[in-house]
Amino acid sequence: MLTPTSTYRLQITTQQDLHRAAELVPYIKRLGAGWVYLSPILRATSGSDHGYDVVDPTEVDPERGGSEGLKALSDAAHEAGLGVVVDIVPNHQGVAAPQENPWWWSLLEKGQDSPYADAFDVDWQAGGGKILIPVLGDGDEDLSALTVQDGTLRYYDNVYPLAEGTYREGDDPAEVHGRQHYELINWRRGDSELNYRRFFTVATLAGVRVEDARVFEESHAEVARWFREGLVDGLRIDHPDGVRDPQDYLGKLAVLTDGAWTVVEKILEPGEYLPEQWRTAGTTGYDSMGWIDRVLTDARGHYELASLDTKLRGGQPVRWDPLIHETKRRMADAGLAAEVHRLVRELPADFPHGAAASYDGLAEILANFPVYRTYLPEGAQYLRDAVAAARRWRPELADVLDDLARELGGDVNGTLSGVAQRFQQTSGMVMAKGVEDTAFYRYPKLSSLTEVGGDPSVFSLTPEQFHAEAARRQRESPATMNALTTHDTKRSASVRARITVLSEQPRAWSETVATLVNRAKDAQIELADGPAVNLVLQAVVGAWPLERDRAVDYAMKAVREASVSTAWVDGDEHFEAELTRFIDFLFSNPRARGIVEGCVERVSAPGFSNALAATALQLTLPGVPDVYQGQELWEPSLVDPDNRRPVDFAAREQMLARLDAARPGSADATPPVDGTGAARMLLTSRALRLRGEHPELFTEYIPLEFRGALAEHALGFDRGGVATVVTRFPATLAPEGGFTDETVVLAPGTWQDVLTHREYTTDQDGALRLADLLFTYPVAILRRKDG
Repeated sequence: MLTPTSTYRLQITTQQDLHRAAELVPYIKRLGAGWVYLSPILRATSGSDHGYDVVDPTEVDPERGGSEGLKALSDAAHEAGLGVVVDIVPNHQGVAAPQENPWWWSLLEKGQDSPYADAFDVDWQAGGGKILIPVLGDGDEDLSALTVQDGTLRYYDNVYPLAEGTYREGDDPAEVHGRQHYELINWRRGDSELNYRRFFTVATLAGVRVEDARVFEESHAEVARWFREGLVDGLRIDHPDGVRDPQDYLGKLAVLTDGAWTVVEKILEPGEYLPEQWRTAGTTGYDSMGWIDRVLTDARGHYELASLDTKLRGGQPVRWDPLIHETKRRMADAGLAAEVHRLVRELPADFPHGAAASYDGLAEILANFPVYRTYLPEGAQYLRDAVAAARRWRPELADVLDDLARELGGDVNGTLSGVAQRFQQTSGMVMAKGVEDTAFYRYPKLSSLTEVGGDPSVFSLTPEQFHAEAARRQRESPATMNALTTHDTKRSASVRARITVLSEQPRAWSETVATLVNRAKDAQIELADGPAVNLVLQAVVGAWPLERDRAVDYAMKAVREASVSTAWVDGDEHFEAELTRFIDFLFSNPRARGIVEGCVERVSAPGFSNALAATALQLTLPGVPDVYQGQELWEPSLVDPDNRRPVDFAAREQMLARLDAARPGSADATPPVDGTGAARMLLTSRALRLRGEHPELFTEYIPLEFRGALAEHALGFDRGGVATVVTRFPATLAPEGGFTDETVVLAPGTWQDVLTHREYTTDQDGALRLADLLFTYPVAILRRKDG
């Protein structure tokens, strides 16, 4: 199996298509990345800016360059010695524009007689033999807005097929609608009545039954061609938890790709690991991203930041576990109620409890599920733990929960019922929407920790805990991916690095928030949600300087997702207007802006240090490091779509060329640690090149020992010939005067820092002074020169 030494993720869009990606190969090669990593490229809904709404899995999207573009990119990459990995989407297809999806169009036109009736996960009985489509606006339930045009049924810009023989000239469109295999219903009914599986709460992404052999074959025919013709070398699998049997799916995929390098977008909770039987190299790296952020977070800041959060809640402290129980239960009862109702319908006819009690019990188990899902019999203990927790929350449901546990756990032979299989697909939906997309926005104690794949109840990690996770990765999954920023992260690594500094300056942050809130109140701005204000201020400081509109867009998405003071549906316009006024106040009021800029000035230098430390760790840890497009510089982006803005590759190419042309040891060769990002470019390119040129130096994992009074401010490891040393807690290190007599213990001999080209020879005890080693940069990557 070919395995990349590193990857570089490109977002393939109509503006940055596959032909443009081919043009970027020389830059990616020069940067040092081993493989080009592409976002989804199968035909997606017209105008899609992400590609996860695939409408036709049998061809490369013409808007993204088509088959010719893929061939051009593949040829360019392979000629440069790079591999190609592509993100694919097995769980769902885009159905927002039915006329663009031939499978969905056929299903709507022919119903259960369609050759694709088994392709989509539809509960026909629940819809009275029809597919329910939640698209009608309020007031349109009388169907008077429907028309028939060109042999299709129209609802404004929405186009639907007509079953054969269901329309004659002059027929009332509403009556024609009644003869179809689908029923258009009010959009508000979707969350409780939808009768097809979807991606989370998105009704325009319909679940696909990839467990069906024919569906798998047809939906992966184009992917198979990529490998048959040598166009692609590896795959990234989107949301494997959505498919019915991930292990079976990955096994089929391994056969189709002849065992190609494959990683899965799997969120792992603390202490959870991938099932050993899965045919995959590992995850897409959200787990290691969490370790990196937390080992750079100062545990001593927790009390003050928690106190601030409590004060902003009017003196009512919030605990993580009850919070996520509430948000997950809310999601099971509202946004994903249709999925829970379907679980109830799949219980056996002789189940001894009524629908209401069964629903209540299922929703309570889902609200208490500690991980995204089980893969029974793998993970059976998680199901038992969830049922036990549900009993503690709702003791009056004990009998229902006991009976549900038996149904959900499989029989003595390990055979799973339909409800047991579907429950496993559903628990991850509740976790994702209830935690990542709701609770994360309600828990701004330190928002760098509320990141995809992270558990913010774990505030920090000790070096020992960090090393234990990294050593395990070296032993068990050395070819997994390591991420730092992705298209799904709520804040880029640059933003998180700056926010992390607040754990070292908690009192100053509390005073900043209090001062800004008081000044806003003096300006007659109504701030009714203290935690939301804290969340927005952290984003503003973390991403500063940023445009006012970007800040407002982020804030509106954040508070609507939190669903405390407003929401996506029937939101509070007054609250949103006042929050927007507050953001305008931060940008336009001289005193308020001065406070923000003063805070930014305090956190910028240590934030740059944290960013370099996180980058150095990610690029040299066990695993395959991925660089998300543009993140080789300081790129302070926020949640999507902010993190999918166009990247200025010309500027990056020019900067890399200047760094490469500089004479070793000169000022040009050692750019300052500042907002230009040149130091990060230097670090990224030198680390990637070293991994690509000398993979044999990255085959071990040995924690480094640090000595001296300030030893806690350093962290590092030896990979078997390359040693990484980084600074921790830079803000509190500076008042101590920096490192003085502290040392790091290495294998005796001479080492060269690939960033500065300086050589260091250890003393008789194998020690190097950190003050010398970290004089130019807060990080060092050392290559053994002898021994």
